[in-house]
Amino acid sequence: MDTLTHLTVGACLGEAAFSRRMGKQALIWGAIAQNLPDIDTVSSVWLSTSAGLVAHRGLTHSLLFLMVVAPAMAWYLRRLYGVSFWPLCLFFAGQIALHDFLDLCNSYGTGLLEPFSHARFSLNLLYVADPLFTVGPLVATIVLIWKRKTADGRKAAWMTGLSVTLVYFGIVVAGKQVANSAAEEALRRSDGSLPDYFLTPTPFNGFLWYAVADAGDGYRIGYRSVFDKGGMSFGYRPRHAELLKGIEDTEEVRNLRRFARGYFTVEKQKEGLEFNVLRFGQIRGWENPDAPFTFHFYLSPGYSNELVMQRGRFSGWNQTAVIRLINRIAGHPSSP
Repeated sequence: MDTLTHLTVGACLGEAAFSRRMGKQALIWGAIAQNLPDIDTVSSVWLSTSAGLVAHRGLTHSLLFLMVVAPAMAWYLRRLYGVSFWPLCLFFAGQIALHDFLDLCNSYGTGLLEPFSHARFSLNLLYVADPLFTVGPLVATIVLIWKRKTADGRKAAWMTGLSVTLVYFGIVVAGKQVANSAAEEALRRSDGSLPDYFLTPTPFNGFLWYAVADAGDGYRIGYRSVFDKGGMSFGYRPRHAELLKGIEDTEEVRNLRRFARGYFTVEKQKEGLEFNVLRFGQIRGWENPDAPFTFHFYLSPGYSNELVMQRGRFSGWNQTAVIRLINRIAGHPSSP
């Protein structure tokens, strides 16, 4: 998830656990605890862009990291605040575990078993930045910062903020089941059997879902809102893996294929060869089935890939695009 979500969820949990002993500093330590796994972002300083992609959410998001760092942080803080070791250890372990679970809920992939296994795990339940998921703990954190540490209503603030998030999460899980059933029905009807596929949310919401199914030499791509009526349709995009001939053994391509976990296309663009990872969706693909993919990595020399995770995420967004997304979520695919 995004940093703001981790910060505010962590702050609310810090308030819940240690506000009596730490006062408002519990908010700070909660936010720090929740964000400890993302210390791996500093690796971008010395790693290449492609190597950084597979390093992020690796070792620092593993169970091993949790088992080492949680007791270390507890040992450090126990004398500072006069809190027993085990409550602190359980607090840090719980915060790190929750961070990993939240990251597990989106499509990037989390290396829970590093360094013993490079397998990445994803539940594809939440978009990396979902305002409806974040708003509860965000408002609660602002209230907790503003209120005096002895003021009434602090407990109600963090409980309400986290409860709103839990309710929304439950709605998203139920909504995915609706979209998943529609996707499976459409794929079985057209293919006669169920191919490998995944379903993940579109930007900033948990109601419109993006589906990608393996079609042998390419992929079938479709969109489904929980409010849609009728069947689900799929378009087609070829993989074009043959375009990698001659460079398939380079470190960059090996890293990208590992990062893509089997779902990628290669296209010729004016910038040269472009490697697309399908797990991150298309740029407003619910409007245009031929839309470019959000994650596009230039394989030709001379082009920067430093912002590869960000450049497609907000590309072309304006008021009209937001209105069209809302209309599509509401079940009106042809709305202008």
